Amino acid sequence: MEDTYRHKGLRRKLVEEIRKKGITDERVLDAIGKIPRHAFITDSALVEFAYRDAAFPINAGQTISQPYTVAFQTQLLQVQPHEKVLEIGTGSGYQGAVLFELSARVYTIERQRELHLKAQQLLGQLGYKLHFFYGDGYAGLPAYAPFDKILVTAGATEMPETLLQQLKTGGRMVIPVGDSEQQEMILVEKLSDGKITVSKHGTFAFVPFLKGKS
Repeated sequence: MEDTYRHKGLRRKLVEEIRKKGITDERVLDAIGKIPRHAFITDSALVEFAYRDAAFPINAGQTISQPYTVAFQTQLLQVQPHEKVLEIGTGSGYQGAVLFELSARVYTIERQRELHLKAQQLLGQLGYKLHFFYGDGYAGLPAYAPFDKILVTAGATEMPETLLQQLKTGGRMVIPVGDSEQQEMILVEKLSDGKITVSKHGTFAFVPFLKGKS
């Protein structure tokens, strides 16, 4: 995949745009600035728009999220190097690449087989070494739990108890919760005494979080 000086210049402009929108974590901004987002756009007619701060359709009726949304969720998660992070919804693979750039150990699960295979191939070609799983995101990955952080990249109608159980004490989970039109970005923190705190961080629009495999 060719990554030209023009692409790099467009990424720098994108980074400044999302910085102005309120993203302050320099590690997240640096990750966005490194990743060739044009490689993740499946529609050749849209590749030239890859560095606009916008979501675009990909295969299987899904989307690659707006870079600001990716950065917002990642910043809220507060990923630290070497932490074990569970991503629910591999999608295009772009969010997983951001997590990998933060030196996380990324376990990502996708229910759409087409997306699972394509992301696995693309991220491998780009040098991003994630742990890929094809399955039901609602079930998580209990065999690999607990996780330091959990990130859900689709809109859920409720907080999945199975994912809360897989979150490590002291961990954080970021998940959009709401209806099919709009969700609130929820931060869940599991405290050392076992209590759960929940805070809301604005409204967003995601594709639905569905149970089961396609």
